[in-house]
Amino acid sequence: MTKAEIIAEISTKTGIEKVDVQETVEAFFKVVKTSMVSGENVYVRGFGSFVVKKRAKKTARNISKNTAIIIPEHFVPSFKPAKTFVEKVRTGNKTKSAK
Repeated sequence: MTKAEIIAEISTKTGIEKVDVQETVEAFFKVVKTSMVSGENVYVRGFGSFVVKKRAKKTARNISKNTAIIIPEHFVPSFKPAKTFVEKVRTGNKTKSAK
C-alpha cells in the first residue's frame, strides 16, 4: 500500500477531503522525522515505536581492494511494532499468498 492509497482510504473512511488528509499525513511524517533527527523517540500506543538506534564504531573490509575501512559510530532510524499490533498481524486473515 502506498502513501497515496493510505490517504485515499482515510479520506473514504472519514469523509474528510483528500487534500486535508494529505496535509495531516505529511505533517505526521514531518513531526516523526524532525523528532528522530533531534534524537527523540516517537511512541504510538498500540502501533509501535519509532526509535533512534546507535551503531557502534566498527571495522569493515572492502573485499575488492582488500583494505580495512573504519565505519564511525552513527545513528539509524528503526521501528519496533507494539505487541498488540504484532499479534493482530500474526492472527489476521491472510487472503493473499506469501511471496
